[in-house]
Amino acid sequence: MKMKTKGIHHITSIVGNVQENVDFYGKVLGLRLVKRTVNFDDPHTYHLYFGDSNGSPGTIITFFPYESARKGIIGDGQVGITTYVIPKGAGEYWEGRFDKLNIDYKKTIRFNEEFIIFQDPHGLKLELVERDSRNKSQWSAGDIDSDLAIKGFGGVVFYSALPDETAETLEKVLGLEKIGEEDGFIRFKSSADIGNIIDIKTSSSGKGINSVGTVHHIAWRTDQDFDQVEWQKLIRKSGLVVTDIKDRNYFKSIYFRERGGILFEIATDEPGFAIDEDRDSLGEKLMLPPQYENMRTELEKTLTPISIGNGG
Repeated sequence: MKMKTKGIHHITSIVGNVQENVDFYGKVLGLRLVKRTVNFDDPHTYHLYFGDSNGSPGTIITFFPYESARKGIIGDGQVGITTYVIPKGAGEYWEGRFDKLNIDYKKTIRFNEEFIIFQDPHGLKLELVERDSRNKSQWSAGDIDSDLAIKGFGGVVFYSALPDETAETLEKVLGLEKIGEEDGFIRFKSSADIGNIIDIKTSSSGKGINSVGTVHHIAWRTDQDFDQVEWQKLIRKSGLVVTDIKDRNYFKSIYFRERGGILFEIATDEPGFAIDEDRDSLGEKLMLPPQYENMRTELEKTLTPISIGNGG
């Protein structure tokens, strides 16, 4: 049976001031902080996860905040734009919300869909699109009603150094279906209800430099951790280099860089974010992986305190 990812599991980005990050994604966009932990490779840096009420795959955006790091450049070899899905008819509400909060935005059309394009405080490119989907937000944040709230990812726009090679990896390795090509974009679709539309920009955006305001990597969904071995075989067969399986507590992952320069991860849906916290209290406390538990006192003193708000 051909291996196929269902779609996006999570997207990880680099940002600056941590409180600005928490305020924007929690208060402005109305997402839930579902996990407050540390970068497994750099425990003196937060790793924050925002998503729906349960931290479901396809809704999770994660952040490494580096307050003193230089500004990055969005360009080839990166996720250029991260797309969120909102309910049909919700666009007018979000435009009014952005007007009220003095957030600049513009509109564009791609594949006969209208997108509201804006940026977060650190320069990440984001957009909202209205689509029908079974998924519905169950998280209440300020005055953002569940009938208007972000459902999860709509997808991404890839800025690739080699668009045709990236397209081949999506189709032949990850098992996505090519469904269209027009106006300088190639569109692919996966089987999931959200996080399922991938557009590849076919022209160059210039060389990207990863730092504050850029996406570090994108993760794709797989059901079970033993599937990772089969994914490794498939990736190696395609001529790409893949890592060993990494235990990230909330999922298990492998990583590889496709030929267009974008760093890919394949992550398991299970066990999820409720393995070390009750669902009602997700994101309220600093949760550390076992290897760093002996550093808790130090980390709680050195990590910048953050305040979680509930919409606005």
